[in-house]
Amino acid sequence: MKAGTLEAILADIERKRPVVLATNLDSGEQQLLHRGDGDSEPERAHVERALRVDGCVTTDADSGPQVFYQPFNPPLRMMVVGAVHIAQPLSVIATLAGYEVTIVDPRESFAAGERFPGVTLNLDWPDAALESLGLDQRCAVVTLTHDPKLDDPALQVALRSDAFFIGCLGSRKTHASRLGRLTKAGFSEADLERIHGPVGLPIGSRSPAEIAVSVLAQVTQKLRKP
Repeated sequence: MKAGTLEAILADIERKRPVVLATNLDSGEQQLLHRGDGDSEPERAHVERALRVDGCVTTDADSGPQVFYQPFNPPLRMMVVGAVHIAQPLSVIATLAGYEVTIVDPRESFAAGERFPGVTLNLDWPDAALESLGLDQRCAVVTLTHDPKLDDPALQVALRSDAFFIGCLGSRKTHASRLGRLTKAGFSEADLERIHGPVGLPIGSRSPAEIAVSVLAQVTQKLRKP
């Protein structure tokens, strides 16, 4: 790898910009490609797949020069709005799954270090917190408070971002009211379709830990689904 190529990769990593190193295995020629880049539709699809699965992709030698696509993705991050009971097991299993977890809650009695050992806590108001964290295509946002004063500001920031997953805890009735408020705030139907609510796969979960499992399962499904 040329020094200039390495410097460009490191610069993209610093900016949290996903990039793929494409290496022609026949000629040794290398180029950096971002999402949407490529000389052909198949190549753009290979770049997209490498970034989505977060793994290397090699083209079939029978279809022409063999190319090796190596992704350099920003870290996965999960922003959990609401330091409630479900947030405790969710922060643990999300960390085990490779996410950098941040709990966002201005209520210091909830967002206490002893309740979330080893987890980053942000005590700012949710919209200010998410703005400062810089949501990107490797971010999941999950709101858990049931309180419009906390959840809605966070959702408005998330919907204006490239976050790959946005989910909200609450009943169908609660979610319908939430969508009504966001519609009044100027968000379109296409915007609101990005929200998974009630969040979590329907696995019959009841306890906080089971609900956390269902949430992470849905986040994983969104991340990996073709």
